[in-house]
Amino acid sequence: MEVSPEYAVQMHGIVKTFGSFRALDGVDLDVRKQSIHAILGENGAGKSTLMNVLYGLYQADGGELFLNGEKVSINSPTEAIKHGIGMVHQHFMLVENFTVTENIVLGEEVCGTAGVLDMAKARQEVVKIVEEYGLEVDPDALIEDITVGMQQRVEILKALYRGADTLILDEPTAVLTPQEIGQLIKIMRDLVSKGKTIIIITHKLKEIMSSADECTIIRRGRYMGTVDVAQTNEAELASKMVGRHVNLHVEKSPARPGETVLSIRDLHVKDDRGIEVVKGLSLDVHAGEIVGIAGIDGNGQREFVDAIDNLVHAESGTIEVKGRQIQNTTPRNTIETGVATVPSDRHRWGLVLPFSVAENSVLERHNEERFGKGIMLDLAKVEEFARGLIEEYDIRPEGCESQPAAGLSGGNQQKVIIAREVSGEPDLLVAVQPTRGLDVGAIEFVHKSLIRERDRGAAILLVSLELDEVMDVSDTIAVIHDGQIVGSFEQGTVTEEQIGLLMAGGGSK
Repeated sequence: MEVSPEYAVQMHGIVKTFGSFRALDGVDLDVRKQSIHAILGENGAGKSTLMNVLYGLYQADGGELFLNGEKVSINSPTEAIKHGIGMVHQHFMLVENFTVTENIVLGEEVCGTAGVLDMAKARQEVVKIVEEYGLEVDPDALIEDITVGMQQRVEILKALYRGADTLILDEPTAVLTPQEIGQLIKIMRDLVSKGKTIIIITHKLKEIMSSADECTIIRRGRYMGTVDVAQTNEAELASKMVGRHVNLHVEKSPARPGETVLSIRDLHVKDDRGIEVVKGLSLDVHAGEIVGIAGIDGNGQREFVDAIDNLVHAESGTIEVKGRQIQNTTPRNTIETGVATVPSDRHRWGLVLPFSVAENSVLERHNEERFGKGIMLDLAKVEEFARGLIEEYDIRPEGCESQPAAGLSGGNQQKVIIAREVSGEPDLLVAVQPTRGLDVGAIEFVHKSLIRERDRGAAILLVSLELDEVMDVSDTIAVIHDGQIVGSFEQGTVTEEQIGLLMAGGGSK
């Protein structure tokens, strides 16, 4: 495409290598002024790398960059900001005990005589920009006292305060409720109507369809094309992204719940600061049923799962698995009682990255006689077991079962964990954020695995921050807020909006 001032950003033939790995291989991006442009791709496709080149965090090894029709070179975020480019990262960069105003002006402080900080004038300027763009935020509120959605507005205001005409939003809806997502889309459209250009990195196809004007697809570091969103659909976007048909909706038969496998009553748990975060939680999960926990991060999900796994001490209450109390025993006791867990962070808790695929496949089970005697592992038997899992679960190490887990893609690492956990046929499978950071192809595999385990008769507890996932996969949806279950519904009897309201603390049981 020819260079034109009609485009806010044009990146042509962008190449970026890391050692021998070519992360971007001649990628093009043409973003029209006053539009919302989405960038879509699998994990590791190069989306964030491309935007980091635009923002000056990385320098390209090849290609050209044009802003408003003029060729430029951006070698740092400072230069990007001078060129009118702002970036809101997925993990917000805010000082929690500073006010909204202090965060917005940080690094661009308003000073009076003798270089003294003039907070009154700074506040006036913040109020002015808040009113100009309709981003309703209390300039005097502490960051730690406002919602995640409001914190995101502060990040956007920071970029606007510095004169950004083009805003890059990295996974902007990852931690928002449905209501906050709707508000963000309205904010983006309002910004576009006032002359701004928005680039969003996201894997959420539904949100691309509801917000973006155009979408550029990248696959394995290569440009696959740009589509007019109004002329496409979710299925077409997904197939372009992964190169094959992907079933976007979970196909499953109705659940046939059996006996109660997990029974939690009046559970109270403190976090690592000694603050009670699980406050009388009660929950049942039956055999042949998936119970999904919907909630905003930080409402006690991590602590109540850790209590099930006996990684933290429960202050009071009971946790029973098939009638046997397991609270405040040991992680080994949890495993031997028939509980398997897919942890939220596969790198920290799910795998020993320097270990081979084979060695990781028998973690928690290495003491079984079939894998060796005493403290010695029979590596031949371990590798034979791993080869079976690799074939059954379509794990794709670049070499063989002896490849270190660190060398696998995120999707294949998750497959190793799921294969290991479900191969023991647990009575209860606890899956925490099982599709975090995965592309639609890997997500499809994970969901099918959960359904297969449910149909085998296992009880499944799904804890996810992805509301679409909870709504689509679960048979029963339980909403957690402030350490308690505040509502429980059969699938199909409640809307996303109703769930979102309960997640945010509104409504009642």
